[in-house]
Amino acid sequence: MEFLSTINTIVTDSMGPFGPLIIVGVLGVMLIGVTIPLMLKQKADPLEKLKRSNRAAAAKSDTGERLRFESKSDKLEKYSNFLEPQDEEEYTAVRLKLLQAGYKSKTAVRTYHFAQFALGLGLLALGLMYTLVLKAGQETSTQSMMLSILLPGVVGYMAPKYWVNRRVQERKASIENGFPDALDMMLVCVEAGQSLDQAIIRVAAELKAGFPALAEEFEIVAHEAKAGKDKVNVLRDMAERAGVQDVASFVTVLIQSTTFGTSIAEALRVYAAEMRDKRVMKAEEAANKLPTKMTLATMMMTVPPLLIILIGPSVYSIYETLQNVNF
Repeated sequence: MEFLSTINTIVTDSMGPFGPLIIVGVLGVMLIGVTIPLMLKQKADPLEKLKRSNRAAAAKSDTGERLRFESKSDKLEKYSNFLEPQDEEEYTAVRLKLLQAGYKSKTAVRTYHFAQFALGLGLLALGLMYTLVLKAGQETSTQSMMLSILLPGVVGYMAPKYWVNRRVQERKASIENGFPDALDMMLVCVEAGQSLDQAIIRVAAELKAGFPALAEEFEIVAHEAKAGKDKVNVLRDMAERAGVQDVASFVTVLIQSTTFGTSIAEALRVYAAEMRDKRVMKAEEAANKLPTKMTLATMMMTVPPLLIILIGPSVYSIYETLQNVNF
């Protein structure tokens, strides 16, 4: 008992009144870190394998394609139940987000969740080491100590999500910037006598240097159309992958032209003119916002030096006068 009380006194003096609780929490995290690999190494239940194969076969027969893809060369395949969402809607939402970010690999969802799990635990372990080793002799509050341990883990867990969201925004901006030029080029190709499929291939080849994201989408459309997939579904998939309203409207125009048999060239001409007007309006909007954004910077950079130049000599003269006055 004396030994335990001595340890408790040492821990309380070095880590505060909540030191024993922190030690218990650290031991719990270490126990979880040891238990999870052992759980992942367990052999799969044959009955669970059978249920999984039945669900995959049912999904394949209903939707025409499998929800998850298996690869013998993928080292994370045996951890798929742990790393991937088991709900179909959640899996589809994550998969769509990664597609919009440009990650089209079959194992992108699995890799994304593995990155969240690995970075979260890794930075949590680094925060724990930092707290126990570098801050061992310092007097810190329990709140700051918990923040030092938990904050790196939260940052590591949220970092992949932040990265994917940034990639989605950058890719959408790239597609929006290149889409008016793509429409003009497609209109020229169609008016020159090429079919829509040939125009898409040509536009994809020409845009590859300037707008690779948009060119990649057009290449996917061309390959899927060559493979025999329904053109309406191909165009809708493109709009869903891009996630841009202009592309969705363009796809709607093409589908309506194909359905009702109207001239695709005329539809492209009208929509290309609208896109050009929209681009001019965006440029004018950005130009009109510029004076408002520059007002604060102009006041901060211009007014203080101007006041110093105008009032500075007078203030200095008043200071000298007051110094020479005898009270």
